[in-house]
Amino acid sequence: MIGVTLGRYLSARFFGMIAVVFLTLFGLVYVIDFVETLRRAGDKPGASAGFIAFLALLRTPSVTEQVLPFCVLFGTMAAFLNLSRRLELIVARAAGISVWQFLVPPLGIALLLGITSVTVLNPISAEMKQRADGIEAELFGGNGRKEGDTSIWVRQRSVDGQAIIRAENMLDGGSTLKSVTAYVYEPNGRFEERVDAETAKLLQGVWQFQNARVSAPGEDAQSVGNYLLATTLSPDQVAQTVASPDSVPFWDLPAFREQIEMAGLDATGYRLQYQTLLARPLLLVAMVLLAAAFSLRFFRFGGIAKMVGGGVAAGFVLYVATKFVGDLGGAGLLSAPVAAWAPAVVASMLGTLALLHQEDG
Repeated sequence: MIGVTLGRYLSARFFGMIAVVFLTLFGLVYVIDFVETLRRAGDKPGASAGFIAFLALLRTPSVTEQVLPFCVLFGTMAAFLNLSRRLELIVARAAGISVWQFLVPPLGIALLLGITSVTVLNPISAEMKQRADGIEAELFGGNGRKEGDTSIWVRQRSVDGQAIIRAENMLDGGSTLKSVTAYVYEPNGRFEERVDAETAKLLQGVWQFQNARVSAPGEDAQSVGNYLLATTLSPDQVAQTVASPDSVPFWDLPAFREQIEMAGLDATGYRLQYQTLLARPLLLVAMVLLAAAFSLRFFRFGGIAKMVGGGVAAGFVLYVATKFVGDLGGAGLLSAPVAAWAPAVVASMLGTLALLHQEDG
């Protein structure tokens, strides 16, 4: 094992470089999001530059949380290259320290960052994203989504059977829907009727469609004062059907997933998000191993640019593979644990194999 002094020195160097890369990307994402949101806001009332800056600040942590693995990759590569350029790695090797020994500090930093990002950063960024989504909905109207994707879809299961509800707008935190159309099915799955209404209010255990128009197969449409449809949903669950799984804090995901499943809604995205967060520490460890495999070459041997390019390419390939496997998991073609853990496990094995080939093979 390496000494305490050397371990603290290496840990400080690696953590410092990762922090510099993270803050740089944070600032870059913030500026881009601020400019884009300012453009979208145009001359909307209340959309001052200070207000847009605050909105961009609320949304930035959730974005930078997604690029944290790249921060670890680039920060670790920069730290290794800097240590190699200053001949500190050569001195460490001459003192009998192997690559596996001076990998202990960066691996520990990556593991600690992964755990902290899941247990602390994710809940904070999710809460900030929820608040940003609410502000954006008030500012841009509708449900805060971009043009071309403004409809709200809710699927539920109750004692009356299944129902699919479509609305143009949501108010009062999910307790009121505007411009609503409900497709009601019998418990055996047979289509029963269609309900159109300007407003639907979520009361205790029931949807109340006001001034509704009911259309059943083979019958004339009828106008009714109030149409009641049983439900097991709560306003929070309705609101969460609009929000993406990454807006739910890590600590709330298991309980919320169970509630979604009990209500008959699709909880695949929430299961995948939970497993992805659990696998993040291992993914950051894999990034350190990949960075070491592409950045331990001595400067006097040359080929530094090619080596750095290979590391960047490896990180990009891993990102594409992670998104691809995640999409397969979101579509139900892979189980959530496999889709979340497979990229991190495979990348860790490949990084370890590359280091074994370079150092011990």
